[in-house]
Amino acid sequence: MSHKILAKDKLDAFLQGLCRDQDLFAPVMKDGKVGWAPVTTAAEALWEFSNSELSPKDFFFPQTECMMRFKNVQGDPQGMIMQAEPALNKPRVLLNIRPCDAKAFQVLDMIFVQDEMTNDLYWRDKREKTTLIGLACNDPCPTCFCTTVGSNPHGTTGLDVLLTDIGDKLVAESFTAKGEALLKELPEVTRQDLFQAGELKKAAEAKITSGVAVDKINAATVMELYDAPLWDRVMESCLNCGTCTFCCPTCHCFDIQDETQGEAGRRVRNWDYCMSWLFTMHGTGHNPRGTKKDRVRQRFMHKFKYIPVKRGGEIGCVGCGRCVQLCPVNIDVRKVVNDMNA
Repeated sequence: MSHKILAKDKLDAFLQGLCRDQDLFAPVMKDGKVGWAPVTTAAEALWEFSNSELSPKDFFFPQTECMMRFKNVQGDPQGMIMQAEPALNKPRVLLNIRPCDAKAFQVLDMIFVQDEMTNDLYWRDKREKTTLIGLACNDPCPTCFCTTVGSNPHGTTGLDVLLTDIGDKLVAESFTAKGEALLKELPEVTRQDLFQAGELKKAAEAKITSGVAVDKINAATVMELYDAPLWDRVMESCLNCGTCTFCCPTCHCFDIQDETQGEAGRRVRNWDYCMSWLFTMHGTGHNPRGTKKDRVRQRFMHKFKYIPVKRGGEIGCVGCGRCVQLCPVNIDVRKVVNDMNA
């Protein structure tokens, strides 16, 4: 781990070095909203923003992803011919990713790459070929509650480099070999610069005034929470629209379908979501989550009980606050979780 200084008037030269043999993506303003796009200069990227409206999860887990292609020619002695999709052909860098989103990737690593039997090559290939350069949140948005779910506005989990804006320059801290290589030509940080970055971190943490408590959730049994009366109230206003799952950086459910046209076809993986009644519909017509209450309960139980039980206490939420901002009926995950905890 090392600390370096990146002067803002040297940013373009730094980014040109990144673009030499990698694709570079960063948050940009698109149609009045913060999204992700390719960049080559510092002026194209955003440096002052709360967060992108949608998670950059799509870089590793696309909304629609082709897994393989196949061809079944009638009368061909070879039978069905299957062809794997090519791997990511060029390394890439995600610049100015927020710490909560980098933390979300670490949570999803536990889902997609667990052991030899659960080792998603599509996820792993993209992760291994991507460098994450984070931008610390000096001014978190009011809906953020990352500090109570294991993250931080200046968090480092999952990052190769963290940048902290201290005015006319950035403090750059590396955490991996990839990060070290990116910063090796930059000048060393001064003690005053480090002190200023530390003060900004303290100030950012103090600005997060809301959060969730999970101590009693952790202590309760699954069935105690499953049968809690609060779900009757929570589900009343929910539309099952799926906005919360679409914008969430840790939601990872998917469906796999074969699309065919004539003798050719492809196997695709598409995002799915627990708010849809089709999500658990069986071929027999039976649906174990056939009511809106079942589906609403599943969303919160999955993130705050099921994942922690199976993943060593890791919560399936990073406190980014997107679902609070975008829910059309103002369901606030913080209130629901605190009610669960109560």
